[in-house]
Amino acid sequence: MPSKRESSVLTDELNNEMPSTLEEAIDGNDEVYLFYTEVDELQMHGIGVADITKLKSAGVCTVRGVQMMTKKNLLKIKGLSETKVDKIKEAAIKSQARFVTAKQIAVQREKVVKISTGSKQLDALLGGGIQTMSLTEVFGEYRTGKTQLAHTLCVQVQLSPEDGGANSKAAYIDTEGTFRPDRIISIADRFGVDPEIVLDNIVVARAWNSDQQMELISELAGHFADQKGAYRLLVIDSIISLFRCDYSGRGELADRQQKLNQMLSRLTKISEEYNIAVFMTNQVSSDPGGGMTFVADPKKPVGGHVLAHASSTRVYLRKGRGDERVAKLFDSPDMPESEASYSINTGGIIDIVF
Repeated sequence: MPSKRESSVLTDELNNEMPSTLEEAIDGNDEVYLFYTEVDELQMHGIGVADITKLKSAGVCTVRGVQMMTKKNLLKIKGLSETKVDKIKEAAIKSQARFVTAKQIAVQREKVVKISTGSKQLDALLGGGIQTMSLTEVFGEYRTGKTQLAHTLCVQVQLSPEDGGANSKAAYIDTEGTFRPDRIISIADRFGVDPEIVLDNIVVARAWNSDQQMELISELAGHFADQKGAYRLLVIDSIISLFRCDYSGRGELADRQQKLNQMLSRLTKISEEYNIAVFMTNQVSSDPGGGMTFVADPKKPVGGHVLAHASSTRVYLRKGRGDERVAKLFDSPDMPESEASYSINTGGIIDIVF
């Protein structure tokens, strides 16, 4: 079990300078370069400081971020004309090639980090834990452990890789008012780490509407760029709650799904751009199967196909007998469909003892 001193994150290695070429990054196995080519580099290709500042204010802090944004969205940034946007796009192409070899992609994939859930059985279900560079969604009824899993991950990510962590910080967007520092303290005590350090390494924001939720995500993108690899986890609890409040009825369903799609697209880009594990909780709605009342568990996740396609990994959580909770791997690009049992106590998510 790591000591309190060992639990301190943000080692000096995270602040190493980026190499000048991709070859140096591959040879030196430099993590920062592979996921961060700062937008300031566009100055070398004729982009002025004022325009780069405007990009940063909009949460576009890397060259890859410029490449990921459409021309239409760049034009929405105040102060950027069509001529300037064309010039910025051209500079981004010159600064960072859009085509790379499969070997270089393989090197990037080697940087994927797996964060333990606190339960060995649940980790095995997920192939080692929650992965960076992807979106993981868990959905289920109340009292199935969605928020408890989110809290456990916020502590777990700060531990050493040997203990299932990533020596990194966590960001938490709370849309339902369920974040509890006292739960973080209890979970930190379980792992024998200093609660004060753990709390300091989690940034939390309360979102009150879906627009603010999107603004917070853009703000975090800039924060991740400034911190240069210090973060490996972004929790959104829950992804759909505010959308269900802001958009009601079938008349607003199309607008809701469009906004949700834009948000999920932004999260996907952030996860790949900064090597972040995006962990989202989701709600369920009744689905009697078109009148088939004999369906054993007639519930489905909210968000429709938009959320289903955006999530790399989907896990359904349900109640079992007594203290048992059951996780079913609903969709995954890496692991077969299966189930695992877990439990919840003062230390967060734990293995179930039969």
